[in-house]
Amino acid sequence: MIGIIIAFKDYSITSGFTGFFTSNWIGLKYFKEFVTDYRFGELVRNTLVISTLKMIFAFPVPILLALMISEAGNKGFKRVIQTASYLPNFISWVLVYGISTALFSESSGVINQLLISLGFIDKGIPFLTAPGNFWGMSLALSVWKSSGWWAIIFLAAISGIDSSLYEAAMCDGAGRLKRIWHVTLPGIKPAVITVLILSVGSFLGGGMVGSNFEQSILMGNNVNNSTSEIIQTYAFKMGMAQGRFSYATAVDLIQSVISIILIIVSNRIAKKVSDEGLF
Repeated sequence: MIGIIIAFKDYSITSGFTGFFTSNWIGLKYFKEFVTDYRFGELVRNTLVISTLKMIFAFPVPILLALMISEAGNKGFKRVIQTASYLPNFISWVLVYGISTALFSESSGVINQLLISLGFIDKGIPFLTAPGNFWGMSLALSVWKSSGWWAIIFLAAISGIDSSLYEAAMCDGAGRLKRIWHVTLPGIKPAVITVLILSVGSFLGGGMVGSNFEQSILMGNNVNNSTSEIIQTYAFKMGMAQGRFSYATAVDLIQSVISIILIIVSNRIAKKVSDEGLF
């Protein structure tokens, strides 16, 4: 954490660790430079859009998946679905990118070859290179990779609900949907709120369904750069490729401060609305 200080200093890698303290103090110079950079608006837009799409569309999926698995009657079927759904979580993003390339490549991807052979299209669709497709592909791959893993948390919460509540609801004539609405969902509310707060806290980094950085650094290219470049990849390139460590630290520090604020705000809102929170 002590390295954060170089965001306010004119640090050079050649000065080593002592440079953290001996470098010239420049204050908010690099913060101002980033905010006034011509790409600032584009970077913020891409970061917020990707993270917002994941929060809106990906957050409910593990909850729905957990509900469907818990309501399935066949235990063997439940085990197969649960195992198949959470296995992608153990696949690295590098391999996910390789799989997506094999499936969606414009020239040799399985999907494009199949569509061409069926006569639906004349030439391959640039799923991975067109700027307009990056956000959708990012969301789809994140949901596929992470939903099964997060569903385990909600399944654990469902298993902790007192079975007598379901029996009482059935005696009152409640059908399956009403039992889900009035028993299951209220029973997993603490787990949902906890995951939501954690997701909001890591909102700028991708939330609960995957790293924006890894997706953008692997799937980003010169063609779709206008929609794939985010604050994290920009800071990484500034620091590692151009050696501007102080500037990159300042950029990342801005994002970290925003994330801390989001955690505190979301926790307070959750406490006021439902009396549930992390602290």
